[in-house]
Amino acid sequence: MTDMTAVSTETQPPAPWPDDASLAAASHGGPMIELRGVSKEFLGDRSSTTTTHALDNISLTVNEHEFITVIGPSGCGKTTLLRIVAGLIPYDSGQVLVKGKPVTGPGPDRAVVFQSFALLPWATVLENVAFGLETRGIPRAEREEQARVLIKTVGLAGFESRLPRHLSGGMQQRVGLARALAVNPDILLMDEPFGAIDEQTRRIMQEELLRIWGYRRKTVLFVTHSMEEAVLLADRVILMSPRPGRVHEIIDVPLPRPRGRETERTREFTDIKELLWDKLRVMQTV
Repeated sequence: MTDMTAVSTETQPPAPWPDDASLAAASHGGPMIELRGVSKEFLGDRSSTTTTHALDNISLTVNEHEFITVIGPSGCGKTTLLRIVAGLIPYDSGQVLVKGKPVTGPGPDRAVVFQSFALLPWATVLENVAFGLETRGIPRAEREEQARVLIKTVGLAGFESRLPRHLSGGMQQRVGLARALAVNPDILLMDEPFGAIDEQTRRIMQEELLRIWGYRRKTVLFVTHSMEEAVLLADRVILMSPRPGRVHEIIDVPLPRPRGRETERTREFTDIKELLWDKLRVMQTV
C-alpha cells in the first residue's frame, strides 16, 4: 500500500550559509525593475458597473540583487503590482520596465512563486523542477542534471521520485522555489509564498530563502502580510497605502547580513518592525 503520509520538512539539514565575504562581494547593481506612474483599474462584471481602482500612480525602482518586500493593508494592490511586473496582467497607464525594456507579457527573466504551491500533481519532484526547462527544449539529461542540483540546494535530495501529495506543505514550497530557480531568472517575484504553511515551517523557509538568495543573488520582489517577515528578509520595505494602492513610504532595513533568528532579537529589528506597525495603524485609522 502506498504511504500517503506527508514527509516532514526537517528531514534535510539546511546547507551552510554563504560567508560574509561572498555577501559583500555581490553588491547591488543598477535598476532592474522600474515602475513609472503605474495605475490599474478593474471593471465589474456584466451585472455591475463598479470599477475598482487598484493602483494609483505607482513609481518604484528595484535595483539588481536587491531583496524588496511589499507590505500594506489587505486589498491595497500588492498582488496586482506583482502580477503586473510578471507580465500576467496589463496596466492602464504609466510604464513598467525590466532591465530597461517595457514589460509586455511574461518573460524568461522573471519567475513567479505563488502562495498556492501550483505543482503538477501527477509529476514527481524531479519532473516538477525540470518542467520549465522542458518547455524551453532543454534535452532530458541536461535538464534532469540541473534539476537534481537545485533539489539538493533546497534540501530535498532523496525525494526526486516523490509525488507532491506525499510531501508536506513546506517541502512542496521548496519544490516550487527550485522550479522557479531552475530557469535561472534574473528576478524572483514571490506572492506570499509562505502564507499557507505553518509557523514553524515558515520560519525554516525564510532562513532557507535567505541562504539561497545569499549566494544566487537574484533580484527579489516579495509580497507579504507579515511585519516580521518583511523586516527579516528585506533590504528595503515598500509600505503601500489602502486602496487605491500607492507607495506610502520606503523604509530601509540596514540590518547586517547574513540574518537568522538572532536578528529578530535585536533592538534594531524591533524598532523597524514597530515603525512599520505604527505607520500602518495610522493609515488604517485616518
